[in-house]
Amino acid sequence: MKVILGPRRFGYDRICSFRTCMRISYIAVASIFCGSLTAHAANQALEADEFLDTYCSRCHNDERMSGNWSLSMVQAESVAKGHDLGSWEKILSMITRGEMPPVNKPQPSASEHKEFSSWLQTSLDNYSIENPNPGRSTIRRLNRAEYSNAVRDLLALDVDIKDELPADDSGYGFDNIADVLTVSPTLVERYIRVAGKISKLAVGLGPNEPFSTIYTLPKDGSIMNQGIPSYNHRMGDHLPLNSRGGGEFSYYAPHDGTYKIGGYLNANTNNEVDRLLENYVSIEVPLNAGPHHIGMTFRKRLALDETVQTLHNTTDIVVLPTLPPTSMTLDFVVDGARAGSVDVPSYYMTPRFAQVNFLRDVLEMNIDGPFNASGPGKTPSRDKIFSCLPEAASTEDECAEEIIANLMQQAYRRPVNKSDTQPLYAIYKEVKNDADFNHGIATAIQALLVSPSFLFLFEQDPENSKLGTVHPISDIEFASRLALFLWSSLPDDELLAAANKGVLRQPKILKQQVNRMLNDNRAIALTENFAGQWLYLRNLEYQRPDVFEFPEFDVPLRQAMLDESEWFFADIVRNNASLLNFIRSDYTFINERLARHYNIENVSGPAMRKVELSPSDGRGGLLGQGSILTVTSYGNHTSAVKRGKWILDNLLAASPPPPPPNIPALVAKQGGKELNAREQMALHREDPACAGCHSKMDPLGLSLENFDAVGAYRQYDTDRIIDSSAVMPDGTQFEALSGLQDILLQQKDQFTQAFTQRLLTYALGRGLEPYDQPKVRAIAKAVADDNYRIHTLILAIVNSEPFNLRRTPDA
Repeated sequence: MKVILGPRRFGYDRICSFRTCMRISYIAVASIFCGSLTAHAANQALEADEFLDTYCSRCHNDERMSGNWSLSMVQAESVAKGHDLGSWEKILSMITRGEMPPVNKPQPSASEHKEFSSWLQTSLDNYSIENPNPGRSTIRRLNRAEYSNAVRDLLALDVDIKDELPADDSGYGFDNIADVLTVSPTLVERYIRVAGKISKLAVGLGPNEPFSTIYTLPKDGSIMNQGIPSYNHRMGDHLPLNSRGGGEFSYYAPHDGTYKIGGYLNANTNNEVDRLLENYVSIEVPLNAGPHHIGMTFRKRLALDETVQTLHNTTDIVVLPTLPPTSMTLDFVVDGARAGSVDVPSYYMTPRFAQVNFLRDVLEMNIDGPFNASGPGKTPSRDKIFSCLPEAASTEDECAEEIIANLMQQAYRRPVNKSDTQPLYAIYKEVKNDADFNHGIATAIQALLVSPSFLFLFEQDPENSKLGTVHPISDIEFASRLALFLWSSLPDDELLAAANKGVLRQPKILKQQVNRMLNDNRAIALTENFAGQWLYLRNLEYQRPDVFEFPEFDVPLRQAMLDESEWFFADIVRNNASLLNFIRSDYTFINERLARHYNIENVSGPAMRKVELSPSDGRGGLLGQGSILTVTSYGNHTSAVKRGKWILDNLLAASPPPPPPNIPALVAKQGGKELNAREQMALHREDPACAGCHSKMDPLGLSLENFDAVGAYRQYDTDRIIDSSAVMPDGTQFEALSGLQDILLQQKDQFTQAFTQRLLTYALGRGLEPYDQPKVRAIAKAVADDNYRIHTLILAIVNSEPFNLRRTPDA
């Protein structure tokens, strides 16, 4: 039924109330349209119509179409039938958050608000219980991080191959979403090439002729054209404790043999791209085949020569050394132990000039080898692959069948039979006849690593299942989902054994397995891949603060910021702590460099450690961490909008709509006066088209203005004291980070639902739909009832319908 709207005193009026007109129709045909609805349910629907008519229809009608939406598009009695779930979920969300009706419109009483919200949520939840819908079942490709981890665990090969594969597209905030993980011929070619390299390395057929591997140490750019500064502290976990400068990296030796470790030293010139032979040093060391940590570093002195520490930030004065260079000891480090050392001069006089502003350091490392290769050696990969070794040529084929079957069972994440192994066995046989046993095994592994059953997560519907029906996935498929969720990898033998016995999803066993997995080192994937994207930590690498505004921002500080957030998230997971620590905590993880940035005393050394915070530190929780404050800023100034939007997006799941086109830039000056952030935003909000969204974002961001664009505390902006007070749209006043944390803790259940949505999206590898929201609410409530513990959330997700069920496609 269409309702005709006419003029109203202050805008539009209706010939009759939309809901009043519809009420007569509801009563007259209740027996037809309501079907099995009880009289009580029908009466509740009528009351809901009255609520919407009273408080929503002024704006959401066919004439105004505020938000591009009208009440004529939905019927209250249709909720119980599952119609218009998306619209009703939006209504519930807006009403629950208090965003509708707007504060300048008539407001429902507390009892009216509670009654309507309770009716709508109960109706949506009841429909979900009666009509389970686990969502779409899209075939999912392993993304490059999952592929790299799967190869590592399948072949026991400690080589990171992510960078050898193209970056994956993202959807819904994550790069493991099935719908965007497409496959192209170019991508397949890259997988084949990488698989060939990896399979040979794992079997022991890596290059036996010398080749060079180059590693450029992460460094800051030159300061005022006076060279690249060195670092006066330990630069890696696998370097000696009394070291400074240099660095270390992971290297996989393909054969037992001799290798040359070398590197170019900083020449202390104003052009540090120089790679001069005079500054190259090296030694030769024996290495066993397999993974190693290779480093170069200097011995740290107890007292530094201040003549090489004074920085002259000017290009007009070039300080030439007045004393001859002294001798410094440079160590070559293999797997944490000094493998050799050389003495080098403390500076080098180039044909241009030399500078003594910075200590000598290492710019680039390289390894050449193997020389005198003596065989593949005993490696974890060969131990994992060769479950048998043929004693004679006559037993090679039988051994190959065993090797292929063992690897395929873990790679395919299911039991395999003869029909599975035969294609790879045929490949082995062909290559073995042309070459030898080892080359045949390597080629079979290469084929395995590009097999669709390895590269994709396949799930099967039961035989003769009807279109659109819902059924549980198998225990083996569940184990694969669980491993991808918590490890971004394959299920291990213990997980597969429990799945094969059919006991994995028994509550006691499942809880034990989840706890085991979360305490395994492979659970770092949850931090790197989930938290890294949820918190935008991956963006920190590309953040480039202005060197003139923030000259103290350097590579060690950037790394410490990243470590703080990753250690903080991992600690909450490992210790089953409360989700509310993300909002406010009395501890964090810092080292001396980051503590100095935060003005926190009594923290010494480069090692990260847990530090208790006092209220006077003004930190705690995610919003006090430098990484978050930096990635939500511009290179030369803060952004209240970016910070406010980050909070709405990631902590409250209340994302504002996309901005309209052609938005004017913020005005930085007015009448010759430089405007601070608060004044710029106030001027911007004068535009009515901007005020609606900014009234929600700006207060959140402005309360963080005491933190500059790299997260350091400040009191002044544009030479004026910063005002960090803010007012929410409903009139609630608060100030600074502590006040913002109070606001967020008052909305802790909304935060819990928001976090649940993000983690469930990541766990399922798909975006959430309206029919998923009742499950989100159920999970969030279970978490709240257990003091918001994160293990409760993870267990609730892996026990949820979307994680355990599969829907046979409709077509």
